[in-house]
Amino acid sequence: MELVLRQVDYWTTVYRRTWRGSVVSSFLLPLLYLTAMGVGLGGYVDDAARSDALGGLTYLDYIAPGLLAATAMQTAVGEGMWPVMTAFKWQKTYHAMVATPLRPRDILSAHLGFVAFRLLTTCGVFLVVLAVFGAIASWQGALAALLVSVLVGMAHATPLFAFTAKAESPDGFSVLYRLGIMPMFLFSGAFFPVSQLPQVIAWLAYLTPLWHGVELTRMVSTGTVSALPALGHLAYLTLWLIAGWWAAARLFRRRLVERG
Repeated sequence: MELVLRQVDYWTTVYRRTWRGSVVSSFLLPLLYLTAMGVGLGGYVDDAARSDALGGLTYLDYIAPGLLAATAMQTAVGEGMWPVMTAFKWQKTYHAMVATPLRPRDILSAHLGFVAFRLLTTCGVFLVVLAVFGAIASWQGALAALLVSVLVGMAHATPLFAFTAKAESPDGFSVLYRLGIMPMFLFSGAFFPVSQLPQVIAWLAYLTPLWHGVELTRMVSTGTVSALPALGHLAYLTLWLIAGWWAAARLFRRRLVERG
């Protein structure tokens, strides 16, 4: 654990030199999304004929938790692709680390710890923006939504670390974005109920971790938690996190130790 914490300190030290490049987008993107979708489009959606379809929520209150979960996913994607590829292929930061007493799983756990920190800060900023828009029902719900969003991000980060550890070049990133990340974002239930889709597409959405993250975040942020569905979403996200970490740990070891 001491070795892991020392590496987390390394990653946070690096981030202290680069955080200014992301602070504007951290505030600006949620502000633009909520203004355009929640306020602009929401004005057309919020009528008596459509209120039942959204569970009685205004459109702003409906999409706000979904956008929070989607932001967690996108942050995890950004941290799990290029920085990991850079540490393997170009700067070889991981190779320098493994030349010390650090084990591959120590290196992996430390970098994932930094990703959790990034998720906590980014989603925390998003919640501040939601509070400005009046989309926070209670501070307890906001705290629960923050914790869930970190879990959502980590459920995507660990498989992405495994994917990048397996990749020899960044060529597969664009394919993953186009065929995986973007469809998952659009059909996650963040903008409309997935049940409105054709059954086949709806079931594909149900299999994605982001849909479970959106549903769970919406439950806790609006105070409409149902115990059994919430536990199911929580278990599914945890399964992705654990399975992704296991695969990433094996692939980190294979690339850093067995291949040399």
